[in-house]
Amino acid sequence: MIRNTLLLFVISSLYIFPQLLGPKVGVQQLSHDFGNINQGDVVTHTFVITNNGGDLLKINDVRASCGCTAASPDKKELKPGESTNIVVSFNSKGRKGPQLKTVTVSTNDPENQQVALTFKCNVIVKETPDNKTGALIYFPETQHDFGKVKEGKKVEYTFKFQNKGNESLIIKDVKTSCGCTAAVVSNSSLKPGEFGSIKVDFDTKSRQGRNSKSITVVSNDNKEPNKVLTIYADVQKN
Repeated sequence: MIRNTLLLFVISSLYIFPQLLGPKVGVQQLSHDFGNINQGDVVTHTFVITNNGGDLLKINDVRASCGCTAASPDKKELKPGESTNIVVSFNSKGRKGPQLKTVTVSTNDPENQQVALTFKCNVIVKETPDNKTGALIYFPETQHDFGKVKEGKKVEYTFKFQNKGNESLIIKDVKTSCGCTAAVVSNSSLKPGEFGSIKVDFDTKSRQGRNSKSITVVSNDNKEPNKVLTIYADVQKN
């Protein structure tokens, strides 16, 4: 009975003592939640690493999962019982929505050579005039001068436009300032980045002298829902 007990003690010692004598990494907190942060904010958190073993613990490497994250330990060698800080910073510039990042700590702990530290956050993009969602109608030119035109002649010009917004552009209506002017839109719905055109016809019958007519484009543009185009002509009597 005594021999069996001694044998069991020796076997247990062979398993337990190396663990007590060797380095053993310990982490107070494996993860952190920054919560909601604004895009562009730089946030930091400190993870604490402790040597719970009986030999020198070496931090061989600290590696972040992306370039937006930086991490470095205050000390790379810890005596038994010693602790060090690993300060992790996250730059949210150009990021949006939920984020989950990992910092991997490599040590000489034979039982736990790599420790994964994680943090998460939700990057909120503040609404500004530059990033406000919606349609945006853009005309490279909003005026056209036909110059000298003989009375009774019909002239035409095509205005081109583009949806520079990030939502579909809807042309709701196109109004002209007089019955002598007609306007036809190529497409009443444009996806972001798409181009369209508006063909404008001007009938100079019974018109003389300097003429100015307007075409109002009604759309779902957030900033300018009523875009005004203008045509000019010097109508000369036949």
